[in-house]
Amino acid sequence: MSRPTVDDLTGDHAIAQLARRHWLTKTPSKVLPATVEELWDAVETDETPPFALLLLEQLQALERYLWPGYSDDSSNHHVLLLALLLNAKRQEHLPVWSIFADRPDEFASFFGRITHLTIDPSLSTKLRTHLLVFLVGAFQSLDSGLVRKECAPLVSIGLWHHLHSDQARERHLAKSAQLQKAWRAAGKRYDNADAGGQARLRFERSWLYTLILDYLHKLYAADGSAEQKKDSLLYCERFLELLCDLQSQLPTRRYVNTLLQDLNVLSAIKLSPLYQDGDDSALLRDMHQLLERYSYFPIDDHSGKQLSRHEYDEAHNGRIARLQNAALKLQPERLKILVLANYGSLAQRSELLGHLKALNDVELAELCQQLGLRTAYPEKSQVVQDRAFLDEILASMIEYTPHYTERVRSTPLLPTETTLYNSSLVRTDDYDGTRPLAIPKVNLQYLAMGDFLYRSFTLYCSEAFYEIRKHVEDTVKRLQPRLQNGATRFEGFSSMAIPIGKPAVIEALPPRVGEEVPAEIKVEVILDVSRLQPSHRREWEGLRSDDVVYLLAVQANETEKKLTNGNSLQSDAEKAGVKVLRCAEVISVLDENGRMLRRDQDRQDHVEGLSRARQRRLLLRLDAASYKADKERADAGKGDVYDQINVIVRRRARENNFKPVLESLKQLTLSDAPIPVWLQDVFLGYGDPGTASYKRLSNRLKSVDYRDTFLDWQHLIESLPGKTVEPDPTVDASFPPPYVLDSMGSEPAPAPRPSKKRRRDQPDGPDAAPAAETVRVATYKAPNTGPYPTDAPKLNSIRFTPMQIEAITSGTQPGLTVIVGPPGTGKTDVTTQIINNIYHNFPQQRTLLIAHSNQALNQLFQKIVALDIDERHLLRLGHGEEELKTETSFSKAGRVESFLERGGHYLARVQQLAASIGALGAHGSSCETAEYFNQVYVRPQWTSFWRAVEAGADVVASFPFHAFFEDAAQRLFPPQASREQVVENARGCERHIRKMFDELAEIRPFELLRSQRDKANYLLVKEARIVAMTSTHAAMRRQEIANLGFRYDNVVMEEAAQVTEAESFIPFVMQDPQKGGGTSQGLQRIVLVGDHLQNSPVVQNAAFRTYANLEQSLFQRLIRLGVPHVMLDAQGRSRPSLAALYQWRYPQLTNLPFTATTPEFVRANAGFRYEYQFIDVPDYKGKGETEPSPHFVQNLGEAEYAVALYQYMRLLGYPADRISVLCTYAGQRALIRDVLTHRCKRNRLFGMPGWVGTVDKYQGEQNDYVILSMVRTKAPGYLRDIRRLTVALSRARLGLYILGRREVFESSLELREAFAGLFERENKLALVLGEMHPTARGVAEEVGEVHMIEGVEHIGQYVYEMMQAKVKALKEGGGVLPPLAATDGGVEEEHAEDGEEEAAAAADAEGADEEAMEGVA
Repeated sequence: MSRPTVDDLTGDHAIAQLARRHWLTKTPSKVLPATVEELWDAVETDETPPFALLLLEQLQALERYLWPGYSDDSSNHHVLLLALLLNAKRQEHLPVWSIFADRPDEFASFFGRITHLTIDPSLSTKLRTHLLVFLVGAFQSLDSGLVRKECAPLVSIGLWHHLHSDQARERHLAKSAQLQKAWRAAGKRYDNADAGGQARLRFERSWLYTLILDYLHKLYAADGSAEQKKDSLLYCERFLELLCDLQSQLPTRRYVNTLLQDLNVLSAIKLSPLYQDGDDSALLRDMHQLLERYSYFPIDDHSGKQLSRHEYDEAHNGRIARLQNAALKLQPERLKILVLANYGSLAQRSELLGHLKALNDVELAELCQQLGLRTAYPEKSQVVQDRAFLDEILASMIEYTPHYTERVRSTPLLPTETTLYNSSLVRTDDYDGTRPLAIPKVNLQYLAMGDFLYRSFTLYCSEAFYEIRKHVEDTVKRLQPRLQNGATRFEGFSSMAIPIGKPAVIEALPPRVGEEVPAEIKVEVILDVSRLQPSHRREWEGLRSDDVVYLLAVQANETEKKLTNGNSLQSDAEKAGVKVLRCAEVISVLDENGRMLRRDQDRQDHVEGLSRARQRRLLLRLDAASYKADKERADAGKGDVYDQINVIVRRRARENNFKPVLESLKQLTLSDAPIPVWLQDVFLGYGDPGTASYKRLSNRLKSVDYRDTFLDWQHLIESLPGKTVEPDPTVDASFPPPYVLDSMGSEPAPAPRPSKKRRRDQPDGPDAAPAAETVRVATYKAPNTGPYPTDAPKLNSIRFTPMQIEAITSGTQPGLTVIVGPPGTGKTDVTTQIINNIYHNFPQQRTLLIAHSNQALNQLFQKIVALDIDERHLLRLGHGEEELKTETSFSKAGRVESFLERGGHYLARVQQLAASIGALGAHGSSCETAEYFNQVYVRPQWTSFWRAVEAGADVVASFPFHAFFEDAAQRLFPPQASREQVVENARGCERHIRKMFDELAEIRPFELLRSQRDKANYLLVKEARIVAMTSTHAAMRRQEIANLGFRYDNVVMEEAAQVTEAESFIPFVMQDPQKGGGTSQGLQRIVLVGDHLQNSPVVQNAAFRTYANLEQSLFQRLIRLGVPHVMLDAQGRSRPSLAALYQWRYPQLTNLPFTATTPEFVRANAGFRYEYQFIDVPDYKGKGETEPSPHFVQNLGEAEYAVALYQYMRLLGYPADRISVLCTYAGQRALIRDVLTHRCKRNRLFGMPGWVGTVDKYQGEQNDYVILSMVRTKAPGYLRDIRRLTVALSRARLGLYILGRREVFESSLELREAFAGLFERENKLALVLGEMHPTARGVAEEVGEVHMIEGVEHIGQYVYEMMQAKVKALKEGGGVLPPLAATDGGVEEEHAEDGEEEAAAAADAEGADEEAMEGVA
């Protein structure tokens, strides 16, 4: 698809000239009909569509010309242009509906024009297809009040006027009193309307009915040219997409589903000529199947209640009973066998149709009518109402449709070449938006929990299989298979694949009871590792148990060179060189002698005389279902597929975790997920979105101990604006923390009552302001916890803002809390304080802590460790724990070891305690003896001591443990202390000793349990109160953790906007109620923290990402639904001037006061005129952006410029670890890394920067100085997605220098606000001479001479001369070059090309210095 470039936007293209003449002016001209016709002609005659539309969209024709000039008198071409441009914007994933927000009346008129045009027969099928695309977008955007008001009347109960009979309508209305009420209300509304209103209401209730009849007409119309048939097919596919969208959301499905059933739409489609029109209609058939799944989903359309499997079967049996009753009434003799037949036989289509053969057409039609089925259509309808039609509509009603759980149960989790190259999956590869796809969508609402899980399972499975297919194809391509003498040989190499011989089956276990597939099939594969590099061999040896590998039969694709007259006889799999693909799971990796590998295997091989390992044996478990089918095929004489297997392929562990995730989703789909009742409606998207907020829950906490959340009384007052703060009358008016806040008379806020009448033009307005809340503040004296410094609690030192306090308050309360945290607003600090408050207020509750990535989780965990939370209650699951920058290990093994070490320390202290009081014996030998010692010796002494104190004895003289506490840092009982202070110090000593014995009691089970696994599981289930893991780990281990009986009460999710909906849901259901999971009240609170205005979840397949909207997170959907959320509004990361670059995305964002006073924020960046600047980088060596392979975009000029700028900063003294080099494409990251490695890595003047990587991977991170390469020079590309741009602009604290092409980003309306501040300054890098880092110059101070950099070559030469002068000065001054930078360059993980190795030998330091700048200079 051709896309406009900067040259098209600024050149002599006819559309661009019209734009400059009419609307790209200071005052856009009035819309002229002649101009609209010119634009229409340009679009209609476009030879490479949709180029003209995209050009118009980028030239802002919609925003600046066509929409401002729209009126009721506008022509149809004007309306069509608006619709087409809106479609183009949606195709580019840009916001659309906000454009119309300021003119709601005109939008209603425009929308009405669109709906009238969709049923206008004079309009071409192609244009009506575009209008269907517009309507699809509208019905997917019901979160917009503007759109919802126009869409809702089109799918209201008025549709039922077109049911085939009054009896049918009455039968449906009788199901619910609410339906009858709605029907009467609709009738009253019509009766009370004027003539114009009645005409509008008649149109609204007839629109969809008319559209469906027209659709059926197109399905059955056989006449027309090939082009007309193609257009009709595309129209029908789009219409099915619209119907699927209507059926997939309860508000639109409620009345539409009844109309579709009444019109027999599914049967009519199935019998149509277009449906049966060969391969061309494959997509239409797939779309029909998707519509069937939605239409037959087991749910009550009116109540929204999902039907259980029993209720589903009962409803089906009820339909069969109706058939038998009708047959008995009408044809008792002819259908006697049918009347007496059992339900199971009649549920089979063939059996049913066999019984019906006894009837003629008239009798069959009468039977259908008796069952309430439509048998007649309007005269103009071309639906063929013959015997086949009657058979089909009756069979569709009676035959058994498998429950969705049956389809899930039969879906294989391990792919074969058939499932990987399924046509519906392969079709997604070439998705460009011109045709729909037969895949479910993730939108605003779900029909039921089962529907959510079914869609999630289907999409995740498809996405996983897509990634596997791409990996296999890439690996096969690298292997370069060639056909030699009839056999396949491999001329290439891939570290992810090894050629093998036929797998040897070594054991086949018979099926388990009740199953048909073998219990287990073990095979052995011999790997030749003699030619692998050691690093690659270790990767193969590092395969873990249950890792999935892929056994391939690869065949050289020689037939592609032969002429096939335009038709290929090869399947898609064979075209890729894959003849067979089977999956297997790793059992173990053995050496060539069949022994288990050791950690020191290399040394062992050397001892045995092997200079290099030759072979490894791989013990695998085959996919049993595939093996059974293959065995049956071989027994039938069709060949053994395992004879053909010649390659084994692996994937990296982080990419190959699809199977356990799919298993978790499958198990949840087949079971009843125990989601909290208070969350269910909000999760599905129905009802009042605020019902899960703590203000609306009956179990809202009236009193909460906020401990160290507030720093002082003034902080408390500032943090509760709009609330009346009353100090406890028993305490002084102002007192220090800790504070206990009691909400006076707080009852759950009532739900807003919907009005009985909702006018069409009623605006969406905010609710009335609630009455001011009164908060009573009390305090208490924090208890003395002991005489040692380690006994003192760790206190919060952050002065939280009022919005942060609101977020902490909401998170501490029960219910759902959604916290939106713009960049630098302290999301992590707020999250840790919420966890801290829950930990201390609810000591019996447990919290599950989830994050998108190990990096985010570790950052959060490090802050939790710094709080007053006992380490023994912390547990970190997963493989990212080793990256935690803490001295203590928080993994399972580390926690068990820590418990035992802590136990040893306490037992030694117990022995000391025994010696100090003269108790002989080995009291510290075990936790059991320590408990006995506590009961017999320690507690009695404390009891005697406190009795003496109560009797008035001297506290110091009576204290029995002076000797034990003699090593305290300060005196236990200072001479000047009052008696109350002395008593409190004694109580602190008691608490210290009690804590020691309490912890020993908790450690005792670890002495009794023998296996490490049992100890680790006990730790998870019984001891840990804060359990942290990534969302992926939770999805992979969900069933395993639930089976242990793990229970928890709270879920806190960090970076929730980057987690897919399915992975967000799984942490809510990780406990099994049948195994005693959860408290009696179940899940108490869910806290989601993130920012939906930054990056979304990563989805590889563009079709799943954009068409299915799989990149939508639960966090974003809840925001769309209007769930109450807290928006943090004060940033403390960046200079105020840098924060202004992204404040346009967050209008309420302010700067914390210290950003205007702290020295690092007010000082200028040494050597730079500005703290931020956009630098226009011209073509370098005649080239701008290049694309060596698809989506691998590079820009050599910007790469050279970025590295030279980094070198300049290093020569001025900037620390390397405080500089990050970011880019927007992975191709540019690789290029910059290459240049840095060549010029800087071994040069002691430079070293590597703190981070080199893409913007997407840097979300959640920050650095003082950021060099950003935008890469694109022809068009903005995906950078028009302002979420990525928001991330890019918000990573720098003190300095941001952006390299790009100004004209590219200046032309984009969406990016205008982001770049406005940047484009106010010079486009050339402005340097200040004679400064070194750090400088004393203020950021706002004027400077004298400014040195302007003209381009890439200029900065290269300038930095080269600086470096030469630096080296010369060091030599003349007798100095030496500094050591290499401490950082080795934090680099985004990327996998090097096969065979690529870094140079091991270090060059001479001065030689490296001399050659470092030769390239660009």
